[in-house]
Amino acid sequence: MGHSFERSHEAVVEATPEEVWEAISTGPGIDAWFMGRSDVADGVVRTAFGGGEMPPSAVTGAEPARRFAHASDPAPDGRFVAYEFLIEGRAGGSTQVRMVTSGFLPGDDWQDEFEAMSLGMEMFFATLAEYLTHFAGRAATPVTAFGPAIGDWPRAWERLHEALGGPPSTGDRVRLGPVESPVEGVVYFRNAQTLGIRSGDALYRFLQGFHGSMVAAHVLFGEREGEEPRWRAWLEELYGRP
Repeated sequence: MGHSFERSHEAVVEATPEEVWEAISTGPGIDAWFMGRSDVADGVVRTAFGGGEMPPSAVTGAEPARRFAHASDPAPDGRFVAYEFLIEGRAGGSTQVRMVTSGFLPGDDWQDEFEAMSLGMEMFFATLAEYLTHFAGRAATPVTAFGPAIGDWPRAWERLHEALGGPPSTGDRVRLGPVESPVEGVVYFRNAQTLGIRSGDALYRFLQGFHGSMVAAHVLFGEREGEEPRWRAWLEELYGRP
């Protein structure tokens, strides 16, 4: 048993069709809003995340500033994921971008994976829109840090919210991070398993990891050193105490 799925998201962003194209069809562009590090070469999109490699995704359509699509080959159990981006320029310099994610999840327990994937893609698309509106064209440094194993997710989110000064809502200003060098930003997205915060030079994201730990999947603009161990230590301190 398994489940075929299709989800779509769309937004109008303050960016040109060419800037949207750069963000969805190049490795540096994808780095600025998706997960881990990506590379687009020889008709294949490759993404590394958390020390592992996602299945390569072959480009199936590429019309500059109009459409970009790619899909992984079906695994022996039928699993695959496909992405399609549609771009339409609007008057005044804005652009409508639509992302369609489809595929097949195998197994009798596909529901949990589908929920995590759906909520995660909501966050990634919101980050794409945020990037295009506030940081279009800027080079990004992805930072991925995993916290310790978590057994109680409701309590885990409570702890993160407490660290921000209380349960946040979209548009709230919050302060977070290590005590010696905290950052301030505005909550740009939140759902049941993710949280996104925009500062003047970064997009900070927290994701409920499917394998049991809170994941900091940040996108930083500008050269910085030591960010990954810094955020890993912060997560360990946040979730390691009683």
